[in-house]
Amino acid sequence: MGPIQQMGPGAGRSKQYLSVFQRMPIQRELRRLAILAFVVASSALHSGVDDPRLINQIEALKRLKDADLEARPAIRQALLRVLDQVRGQPAFVELVREFRLRDQNVALLEYALANSTDASALDALRALLANDGSELLKSALANPSTAGRLIEPLGKTADNRGAPLLLSVVTDSGRSAVHRRAAVQALARSQDGSRGLLQLAASGKLSADVRLLTTTELNSVRWKSIQAEAAKVLPLPAAKGEAAMPPAAELLRQSGDPRKGATIFRRPEINCIGCHPVMGEGTDFGPNLSEIGTKLGKDALYESILDPSSGISFGFEAWAITLKNGDEAYGLLASETEDDLVLKLQGGTLQRLEKMEIANREKQTQSIMPAGLQANLTAGEFVDLVEYLASLKKPITP
Repeated sequence: MGPIQQMGPGAGRSKQYLSVFQRMPIQRELRRLAILAFVVASSALHSGVDDPRLINQIEALKRLKDADLEARPAIRQALLRVLDQVRGQPAFVELVREFRLRDQNVALLEYALANSTDASALDALRALLANDGSELLKSALANPSTAGRLIEPLGKTADNRGAPLLLSVVTDSGRSAVHRRAAVQALARSQDGSRGLLQLAASGKLSADVRLLTTTELNSVRWKSIQAEAAKVLPLPAAKGEAAMPPAAELLRQSGDPRKGATIFRRPEINCIGCHPVMGEGTDFGPNLSEIGTKLGKDALYESILDPSSGISFGFEAWAITLKNGDEAYGLLASETEDDLVLKLQGGTLQRLEKMEIANREKQTQSIMPAGLQANLTAGEFVDLVEYLASLKKPITP
């Protein structure tokens, strides 16, 4: 046991000493005690995990991960001392996971939130799920200020224990559409999550604004049985001359011709120009698309065409009006006063209605832009059209 007596906080050959302990021809319990002596003797506190002595302490502790901490208070004390040193660093997560410390769940959550874009956050979340920390995660996901930082990394863990938590986000109508859509994408990373989405769709519990995204995600998963079921429950949109339009992820990998897309935009059976103004051309009815490529990425452009109701722009909600004489009107609300309102009808014409004549008015959840536009396009034409829209950008001023 000579080397132990020589060690202290300033020992310069600690790695060699640790190696000596590992090779000692003694029983396993004596070897553990020898390593513990190394940890306790060299446990001087330092500021960074890059300190060689602190690294050695961590490595020594990891070799004691099977120790009963309740029966070995000295080991627990040494472990807690090192944890204080590395709190907020990946080594903290590693030690908590190795020793299965359930009293560190709050610290694991704090770490995941502070490092949500780092791969080490996934380890923290896996450890939290393994430590029965679902209720803690559920509370964090219910908070809008923390949910956005947890949804994506929780999905990336591909841990099935996270699926129920993410499904509760998808089905909560009080959540923002951004969070519910992120939860759909996160769920599609695991089998249980994908099956949960399928069950929501099959039971009619999947809201319309995430249905197309769910369709695209589940028709692209790597599990063939789920993909086959998704093709029945959530079939991809039809395409001209083809059984179905390829998933958006596949379309995004293709490059189109914006010049061909400009022609398609003005084609009579597509007639985008009949509702949208572009660079002074077209009808002032739907949103102006002159700078749409600056506002939306190609993924959002595909979805806005495939599922127009998934994200209706403010001020472009359709209204259904029923008059007392039985007549009906349908369009966008252009203006309103105390006595009347003006609807903008498809084609850009205006219709004024006196409020005293109105029996009922109802804002529509479906977009005034018709769904199914892609059925008049081949996959290649669809790519060309989106390429053209993506090219419509705000001019760069010198």
